[in-house]
Amino acid sequence: MNKYLLICLLAISFTACKNESREQEKEQKELAVHEEIAMANGFKEFDSIDQLNFTFNVKVNDSLRSSRRWEWNTETDEISLTERDTTLTYTRTDSIAEENKSIDQKFINDTYWLLFPFQLEWSNANFSEVKTAAAPISGKELKMITVSYPSEGGYTPGDSYDIYFDDDHMIQEWVYKAAGGNRQMATTWEDYQNYKGVKIAKSHKSADGSFELYFSDISVE
Repeated sequence: MNKYLLICLLAISFTACKNESREQEKEQKELAVHEEIAMANGFKEFDSIDQLNFTFNVKVNDSLRSSRRWEWNTETDEISLTERDTTLTYTRTDSIAEENKSIDQKFINDTYWLLFPFQLEWSNANFSEVKTAAAPISGKELKMITVSYPSEGGYTPGDSYDIYFDDDHMIQEWVYKAAGGNRQMATTWEDYQNYKGVKIAKSHKSADGSFELYFSDISVE
């Protein structure tokens, strides 16, 4: 009886160790680089946020060219835009009504700047191999990956981005390239702030400082 009991205990112990080993192996599995960037910026923490409010601003030569106030219920996807004293509200669905496409296009653009690290997980993008390259503005040696979007679908099909990030997987600069290669723009990613675990770069500037896209009045609930 004791011998039988010992065999059973050994079998249970072996099974438990095997399961634990599998779990550890699963946890230690390396993430893809775009996943690392998303996680470093609080991708998991974003799930606990129900409401995100922010103002998207663009300055050119110190002149404010655009300012849009957004209130986004991330649970229901109800979105409100206040622009030039006018407020419009709609709900994002798989099929956007024609009358809402203009506001939706603005929302997609503004949240891409706000939460681009998460878009690496949310959107249907292709990723290049990681390499080391000199950042276009600072000249610093950083890791670089190119993010490319399909030539069909979305509001700006075929666009791509060269992402320059540090060892902590935080984006420092990027170069936006329009489809066809007829337009591109390099900006910084700076003034990172932490909002309940979600890290947001509040300011993006061109090399000469004549262009600045920045966020203000950010709040999360």
